Amino acid sequence: MATRIKEKYLAEAVPALQQKFGYKNVMEIPRLEKVIINMGLGDCKDNAKALESAVAELTQIAGQKPLVTKAKKSVANFKLRQGMNVGAKVTLRGARMEEFMDKLVNIALPRVRDFRGVSTKAFDGRGNYALGIKEQLIFPEIEYDKVEKIRGMEMIFVTTAKTDEEAKELLRLLGMPFAAQ
Repeated sequence: MATRIKEKYLAEAVPALQQKFGYKNVMEIPRLEKVIINMGLGDCKDNAKALESAVAELTQIAGQKPLVTKAKKSVANFKLRQGMNVGAKVTLRGARMEEFMDKLVNIALPRVRDFRGVSTKAFDGRGNYALGIKEQLIFPEIEYDKVEKIRGMEMIFVTTAKTDEEAKELLRLLGMPFAAQ
């Protein structure tokens, strides 16, 4: 079963990208490779229950259990020891990635207060895009009453595009609402 994003990619994005950039081979056409969702949980280093609830929320949002990341070094100023839990990340590929992208673009982002589109300046020069969100409440799976603390998260969209211009066009064709600048 193909997802809406996959169908949109094949029906609209592929022909439009091929025409705009003049690709000779269909394998040259950029595609979305993976989406990495990262949530910093530095405030949970002493509170195991808060870490569990944050991991549960990220699991609900992504549909996949996240990996709890550990501190690589000890930092005395932050009262941080090597090996402490400091975050959670999840890498989505394939159908889960497409479902998440569909949910983000069509349901979650329009729920952001005073939303005027996402920034076009968050490309890294190699065709990848980073998007930060201030609160996890914009996702429909999260129940407002059960949230202990509002947390933000970062999402990295990794594409096979060679340039930022190609990646921006790909994401725009998949429905990413870029701000007019």
